[in-house]
Amino acid sequence: MASLQRIRSHGALLLIIVGLAMLAFILGDFMNSGSSFFNRSRENVGVIAGENIHITDFENAREQLTEVYKIESGRNDFDEETQANINNQVWQMMVAEHTLSAELQKAGMTVTDEELSELCIGENPHQLIRQRRAFSDQSGQFNRIALIQFLASLEQAIEDPEQAQNMRQAQTYWMYWENAVRLTYMQEKYTDLLQELLGANNLDAIEAINASATSVNTQFVNKPYFAVADSLVKVGNADLKRLYTHKKEQYKEEANRSINYIVFDIVPSEQDFEDAEKWINGLKDEFTTTDDIAGVTNSNSDILYTAQNFSASTIPAEYKDWAFQKGRKAGDVTEISFEDNTYAMARIVECGYTLPDSVQLRYTLLPDAAQFDSLQAAWKKGQFGEAQELGWLTETALPKEMAEKAFSGQKSSIFSVAYGTGLQVLQIMDKAVATPKVKLAVLSRTVTPSSKTYAALYNEAKQFVVNCTTEDKFNEAAEEKNLTVIPAYNLQKNANKVNDLKQSRPIVRWAFKAKEGAVSDVFECGEQFVVAVLDEVREDGYRTINDVEGELRAELLKDKKAELIINDLKGTCALEDAAEILGSEIQTADNITLSSYRFGAAGVEPAVVGAAVALEQNELSAPVKGQNGVYVVLATEKSTAATEPTEEEINRRIQQLGSRYSYSLPYQLIQLVEEKADVTDNRANFY
Repeated sequence: MASLQRIRSHGALLLIIVGLAMLAFILGDFMNSGSSFFNRSRENVGVIAGENIHITDFENAREQLTEVYKIESGRNDFDEETQANINNQVWQMMVAEHTLSAELQKAGMTVTDEELSELCIGENPHQLIRQRRAFSDQSGQFNRIALIQFLASLEQAIEDPEQAQNMRQAQTYWMYWENAVRLTYMQEKYTDLLQELLGANNLDAIEAINASATSVNTQFVNKPYFAVADSLVKVGNADLKRLYTHKKEQYKEEANRSINYIVFDIVPSEQDFEDAEKWINGLKDEFTTTDDIAGVTNSNSDILYTAQNFSASTIPAEYKDWAFQKGRKAGDVTEISFEDNTYAMARIVECGYTLPDSVQLRYTLLPDAAQFDSLQAAWKKGQFGEAQELGWLTETALPKEMAEKAFSGQKSSIFSVAYGTGLQVLQIMDKAVATPKVKLAVLSRTVTPSSKTYAALYNEAKQFVVNCTTEDKFNEAAEEKNLTVIPAYNLQKNANKVNDLKQSRPIVRWAFKAKEGAVSDVFECGEQFVVAVLDEVREDGYRTINDVEGELRAELLKDKKAELIINDLKGTCALEDAAEILGSEIQTADNITLSSYRFGAAGVEPAVVGAAVALEQNELSAPVKGQNGVYVVLATEKSTAATEPTEEEINRRIQQLGSRYSYSLPYQLIQLVEEKADVTDNRANFY
């Protein structure tokens, strides 16, 4: 009981202790459970229309488009520019999809499954499908049968691992283009809707017709602004501030960086050239006498020996005259040559024979090799079924085994090449005229920087960094070593490279993390080592008045010169008087209408065009402030169409205006939708 009493007497204190403990427990639990939320937020590559785009979703889309690029290009490796294009294309598609989906939902519009099916596999598929080479015939024209066969193949059950991988790649390819069609059609439906609302009407057409109906012939004099000395006008700080405030929104900018950098070219040393020359001289005897020319060449040379049959048109140009010289025989070898940093010599492996340059083939695929005999019999009877014409193909355009059979076989003969559990069956329909051929082995070595040279150049660049810890020291050291300092201005956070430097995206990432004045470590950018200094840091906001002072001052000088010229012309009543005051010759500009783009020889002067058309015949204008100078204009002759435009003319002008809108309006609408959406691009944090 005593213990209970003590607890009661300290009840208030215990409540505080228990309360703090519970608070700590709750906060701890919140922080633990919330850590996954905060971590996930850091994994977002951006926000589009209020929706987070997680890195996993972006990567999946990027991998999908990469597979499409592989199929479309027939390549598996891409340079940094192509990879950057893939990144940007994925992001733009995500922005378009998220923003357009929201807009279509507001408008009560959608792309139905039936619409999508018709667009993809209907009688007249969307142009995105029609333009795919995978669904084209040999003439490059869209072939709907090829499309249907492709889609049917996606449903096949395949056990062979390699073929299964190809199947997955094909499925990815189709899913991408199906989604691209859906997205493109969304854009088309949305812009079509708005074009109906914003397109040209009768009033627009009549206004456009009237703009061309009145024309005027003129005489004019002018004084260009450059003819007035800058010293005659004064631009003060107050003027600059006033104009800057008026135009400030035009100077809004995203975060950017400006850097300066120097390069150390990674080039071979004299020792590298000596080593390469010694290498080829050391192999000369073996290359000349060996019976295993393929083994010696392929284990040493930069150019592999593939037993290709070269003709006079396909052999490397430097060996053409030598290899096809009369009396040439197998085993003949050239002298060692040196050109474009490459040591090389060639040996004839075989010559004195002829083969066609190309063959014409017909092709089909048999899923079951047992069907070959029956197919062969059918083809011999002229029954070709689903056979496809492959057209004329060169040796290098075919796989090696197929090329060997195609070029050695007789015209009209049929042969097969294994394809998984099935066969690729081909018929030689025709062969080009046989021409002389040679087989050529080339022992080649291009001189490149050795590891020792690479290390020496890297150490030189690294030493530069060690000695240059500030921007001033950077500039001083560059001058001492006679190294050119190259500027790179206005780098955006998602810039893929710096100027023309290869693989320089890491420099951009560094620039957005470093402090102003910082000197970078050594970057390897292709065949160059690069050291940079962060010259200027600009965050999201507005360019300062100092940044745009030159632009503002030029505009103010023009305005003040215009005031000066106009003041000199006060009281002028005749064009001849204005010409004398301005020291200008009288010029002419005829057939000026409100739709005119230029004002005679004066060039693009919209204000002068408008003033001229507004004049009555024989009326002299007041001084007009133009883009390039001040003008005084006399209307010497004015005419206006006497009849009202016909309905046919109005309809024709509506079509013309509509056609003009159709080019620019869709782009402007989509751009506006994206600008209005809440888009935050954080890709720079990941790539």
